[in-house]
Amino acid sequence: MGEKIKNIIKTMETLASKHYAMKWDNVGLQVGSKEAEVRKVIVCLDVTKEVMKEAIENKADMIIAHHPVIFSPLKSVVKEDYKGNLIHEAIKNDIHIYSAHTNMDIAKDGLNDYIVDKLALENPDILDITDREKLYKIVVFVPKGHEDKVADGLAEAGAGHIGNYSHCSFRIEGTGTFKPQEGTNPFIGKQGELEKVEEIRLETIVPQSRLAQSIEKMTAAHPYEEVAYDIFPLNNLGEKRGIGRIATLPSSKVLSDFAKGIKEIFQLKAVKVTGDITEEVKKIAVVNGSGADYIQLAAARGCDCLVTGDVKYHEAQTALELGIKVIDAGHFETEMFFTDLVVNYLKGQNLNIEVIASQTKINPFNIL
Repeated sequence: MGEKIKNIIKTMETLASKHYAMKWDNVGLQVGSKEAEVRKVIVCLDVTKEVMKEAIENKADMIIAHHPVIFSPLKSVVKEDYKGNLIHEAIKNDIHIYSAHTNMDIAKDGLNDYIVDKLALENPDILDITDREKLYKIVVFVPKGHEDKVADGLAEAGAGHIGNYSHCSFRIEGTGTFKPQEGTNPFIGKQGELEKVEEIRLETIVPQSRLAQSIEKMTAAHPYEEVAYDIFPLNNLGEKRGIGRIATLPSSKVLSDFAKGIKEIFQLKAVKVTGDITEEVKKIAVVNGSGADYIQLAAARGCDCLVTGDVKYHEAQTALELGIKVIDAGHFETEMFFTDLVVNYLKGQNLNIEVIASQTKINPFNIL
């Protein structure tokens, strides 16, 4: 007994919707079939030949990776090529590959937020807003006495959430009419007879990423054979999404102490630091992976320090000129928590699969 891949994808995209990803990114199912059934999933940062070997040895049916194995368009899939060989081995061993990249970086409770929590930072906000989620209003007509069950189903799917409030709705009593035709199996009434029923008009708000799931839960909870409902697009601004986070330390720290803390938390031998290490920092920007492009924005938004990876010499000079400190903790090191995040998340979702973390060392750099 296993789980359909489409259910695993649905679960992953409840956390990090595919639509969150940057336009240049390539996320989602990259090798395999949504209808396939899997029993064991292995989670990793990158799909390498070593990770593929590990998946085969562990009899894993699916690999969930942060970095896409297919990023740029492929003109051919040749066994002798590195990428081609990975895809060939995946297909030969019936291993399905799924990627959650910038959508996992951007998502609320995704990788950036995970690092913010690891660093014990407070009051997180988005550094670079890339989008505002579209909102919709669902209006459904429910026979009186069943409205709470339908409302609970909608709330469970993510509808009716406004700020820190859940189960937000508006309800009006009215009269619904219908005449069951031949071949129907009405919950109320008889075929061929006009029925008048006391009903509740139940209204609630739902973000686009939860719309399909909300409709599914709503119709499942509804007693009627045919559910009458309306969907209205709204001009209200939904939750903002974006790359990076800005957060604050509980109290100011000397830069050298803050850097040492990062070394301990990330279990690093060394980090690169720009700026006066004797000065204090409090307002921190975090961009996992390669975030040097956000030095100027972080400085413009008043951050004292940017924690990221892949900072080049001239980018470090720019940071000095702008008066913002930078801690380069490494690309791999600021993204390695992806594995723990996804493993812990999937284990808590009541899926009929075994989830394991890859033990393969993939960091291409050694610190001597």
